[in-house]
Amino acid sequence: MSRASLILALAAVLAVALLLGVALGEVPLSAHQYAQAFGRPGSPPGEILWALRAPRVVAAAIVGAALGLSGAVMQGLLRNPLAEPGVLGVSAGGGLGAALAIAAGLAVSPEAVEAAALAGALLAGLAVAVAAARFREPEALILFGVALSAFGGALTALVFNLSPSPVSNTEILSWLMGSTANRDWADILRAVVPMIVGLGLCLYAARALLVMTLGEETAALSGLPMERLRAAAVAGAALLTGAAVALAGVIGFVGLAAPHLVRGAVRGDPERVLLPSALAGAVLVVLADLIGRIAPTEVELKLGVVTALFGAPIFALVAWRAARSWSA
Repeated sequence: MSRASLILALAAVLAVALLLGVALGEVPLSAHQYAQAFGRPGSPPGEILWALRAPRVVAAAIVGAALGLSGAVMQGLLRNPLAEPGVLGVSAGGGLGAALAIAAGLAVSPEAVEAAALAGALLAGLAVAVAAARFREPEALILFGVALSAFGGALTALVFNLSPSPVSNTEILSWLMGSTANRDWADILRAVVPMIVGLGLCLYAARALLVMTLGEETAALSGLPMERLRAAAVAGAALLTGAAVALAGVIGFVGLAAPHLVRGAVRGDPERVLLPSALAGAVLVVLADLIGRIAPTEVELKLGVVTALFGAPIFALVAWRAARSWSA
């Protein structure tokens, strides 16, 4: 399949997933109610479709696109199939920021929690960017990111441990499990702004990704401002991930899985894989959110739980293939 055909196919699948996400939900609607929702958006069925389901589905799509794109950028930059913002500690930084805000009693203002999550992710991304400027070896940067992720997780656990309020702990856990429920158009607009900036930085750095695959020496001789492009790639991925965490909480494995689902069709070119990865990520999260809503369980499955159930086996498969290649 050509790249153009892959993009068209993913766009078509995404469109179907979006329609299903709006049409299906916990509350079944009759044909008459659907007609009423389209004819009178302010009616009760219209409120369900356009004020509850539509923002949730759109939020899932942009979160998935941001995570898929950031994962593709990090894998191309580090030349490692296991790299993604979650592994590098950006998601852990966002989760820590949200946990601190909730424990401090700021959950009454959703904007405060979102801002804290974005700030935490950006601080983690800044630390990764500083490390990227100092350590050119991808392996060193990945190890630094893993340590940063573990440290962020430990601090989040410390917040759990020291929080005197069971209600706060429940809210923190709910946030860390990820969800796009109860998101409105204002929430989406606030997340889109940093995502656009992150997208611009990633596109600016995209020309360096193919050069990076040729090795550090070739990249240094290419004439491109590699240090600036590397920093732009890390900053762009951090902004995309931070905005996604601020909007939907911690959603794991999407940034890892999406690029691998499409890489074969673009022959591994790290620049050409960006758009397909974003579309694949959007499809994955929209479908995961739909599964979480319609699954026959008493309590709605959290989005992060569903993505982990499907993403963890993919992560294990990638690790297994990488181990085979190292031992060959």
